[in-house]
Amino acid sequence: MERDKGLSLNTLDAYRRDLRRYLRQLAELGITSPEAIQQEHISQLLRGLRDSGLSAATMARNLTSIKRLHQYLLLSGACQHNPSETLEPPKLERQLPDVLSAEEVGALMDAPDISEPIGMRDRAIMELLYATGMRVTELTALQEGALRLDESLVRIGGPSQRLLPVGGHAVRALHAYLRNGRPHHIRPDSGHHLFLNAQGGPLSRMSVWNTIKNAQTKAKIEKDISPHTLRHSFATHLLEGGANLRDVQELLGHADIATTQIYTHVDRTHIKEVHKTYHPRG
Repeated sequence: MERDKGLSLNTLDAYRRDLRRYLRQLAELGITSPEAIQQEHISQLLRGLRDSGLSAATMARNLTSIKRLHQYLLLSGACQHNPSETLEPPKLERQLPDVLSAEEVGALMDAPDISEPIGMRDRAIMELLYATGMRVTELTALQEGALRLDESLVRIGGPSQRLLPVGGHAVRALHAYLRNGRPHHIRPDSGHHLFLNAQGGPLSRMSVWNTIKNAQTKAKIEKDISPHTLRHSFATHLLEGGANLRDVQELLGHADIATTQIYTHVDRTHIKEVHKTYHPRG
C-alpha cells in the first residue's frame, strides 16, 4: 500500500523499524489487544524517544508510522478506536540543506584521477548524481540496461520510476567508464550492475559516500557534504536557473510537492543575496 504512494525503500524500512519499536513497547506493557491501546501508551513512547536524544524529525516519523498503523486497524475492522487520532507531532525546525556552488561542483568532478579505472568510475558516479538528482540507493541499483546514452537518458526503477535526462558532462563520463573503467572490475559473477567495486561486486551506499568524501578532501571543499548534497545542489541550481517547481518535483521523484518546497527556501536565500548585491538600495 505504501509503495503505491512512491515511498522510497529507505522510508519503508524506517517505518518498519518504528513499528517494531512500538510493538515491543506494547508487549513490555503487557498489551496484547489493539483495543487495549490508549493514547498515553503512544505518548509514553514519544517521551522515551525524546529523552533518549532522538530528533524531533525522528519522533514525528515514529508518530506517522503509528498513526498509519492505527488507521489501518480501524479501516480493516480490527479495532474500533484510534488512540493516535488527536496526537500532534513535535514541531520541526526545518534546516536548509547544504548546497554546493557551481565552482565547487566543478572542483568535485575534477578530483578523481581519471587515468585510473576507479577514478573513471568515481567521476561517472558524481556526474550522474548531479546531472539527475537521483538518490544514492537508486544509483547503486542501476543496471547497465538503464542507460540510454544515445538519447541522453537514464531510467530509474523502484517505487518512483522515472526517465531522467542526462547532461553532456555525465554522458561523456559514463562513456569513458563503460569503455575503459568498468571492464577492469568485471568478474564472472558481476551481473549487470552499472557501478562495480574493485572486487567486481555491486557498489554499496557506503562506497558512494566514501567516493564523495575523498573527492571533497582532494577538492578542498570545507562544507560537510554527502551524496545527498549533489541531489540538493541539482534541485537548487535548477530552481535558481528558472525551472518550475513541479518539474523539479517530477525529476526528484517526490510523491508530494511539499517535500520539494524546501528548495524554494534555498532559492529565496539566493534571490535575497542577488537583491542585496545588485539593487541600488539593497
